[in-house]
Amino acid sequence: MNASVIAHHLRGRKHAGGFMACCPAHRDKNPSLSLKDGDDGKILVHCHAGCAQSAVVDALKSKGLWPDRESRDHRAITATYDYTDAQGKLIYQVVRFEPKGFMPRYPDGRGGWIWKKHPHQVLYRLPEVLEAPIVFIVEGEKDVEALRAHGFVATTNAGGAKALWRSSFTDVLRGREVILIPDADEPGKQRVLAIARALLGRVSRLVILELRGAKDVSDWLGAGHSELELIALVDSEKVA
Repeated sequence: MNASVIAHHLRGRKHAGGFMACCPAHRDKNPSLSLKDGDDGKILVHCHAGCAQSAVVDALKSKGLWPDRESRDHRAITATYDYTDAQGKLIYQVVRFEPKGFMPRYPDGRGGWIWKKHPHQVLYRLPEVLEAPIVFIVEGEKDVEALRAHGFVATTNAGGAKALWRSSFTDVLRGREVILIPDADEPGKQRVLAIARALLGRVSRLVILELRGAKDVSDWLGAGHSELELIALVDSEKVA
């Protein structure tokens, strides 16, 4: 949810770096509500007709047009995944919640967080990737950690199956042996094919390894398969 989405539902229009729309807190015939996305990820609202900000927010909530930040803040954080630069300095995190959900955030420089996607995206576990001749690419940080627990170097990019694969990611992997393991669903397979097209001819060896009978590599390893089995599967696969 952002200012643009709210304005669209209120049939608003762009205005001075933000949007103007009819205020839902009163009978507004002439658009008097300004909406704008703040730098900290918050949505800024102001009714020029005099409605209190709390009244505007309550009216938007009643229409399902306000982000439920309190609900998000009270969900249990089950994991945080650090994305760092080559020297290991934190750039941003992906936060995993229960009930299952994910949100990106990065430090605001004042001890807090900005709950938005960072403009500079990197591969997960970048320092390890830069040192490794062989790298597994999977979908999701949980799968990376499952492989790391079994002695492998693995990575992913934040955002799931539909996240953009950037040319900078390809540059990092150039000249390495790369094993792509897709999730066992159509988005996962399409993601891996897109990455394979980007890496083809730029890495020393490229393998697409589908793990039959498992939804992902975490599931496969959790079923009792070993490191040696995985290595044997990789060695038996043809180069893409």
